[in-house]
Amino acid sequence: MTTETQKIDFSNINKTTAKSFNEQKNLIKRLFKGNTVLCETCKQPLKLIVPTENGTEKKYGVFCNKHCTDIELEIELML
Repeated sequence: MTTETQKIDFSNINKTTAKSFNEQKNLIKRLFKGNTVLCETCKQPLKLIVPTENGTEKKYGVFCNKHCTDIELEIELML
């Protein structure tokens, strides 16, 4: 009985994940600067929702109206 071990090459997955992460990070930076950024799918402006003192939002992040883009962020309001 022989046991074969398969090595999985994650390098392509890691490259794709890193590229996607950097693209999302840059998109969020542009929104924080006040720039208008459009959803790649529906071409509607993206909204950046962040906590406020009187805020009632339960979900923070970057969204379009159709939710094609849905990047949820963990953000806390610092007073």
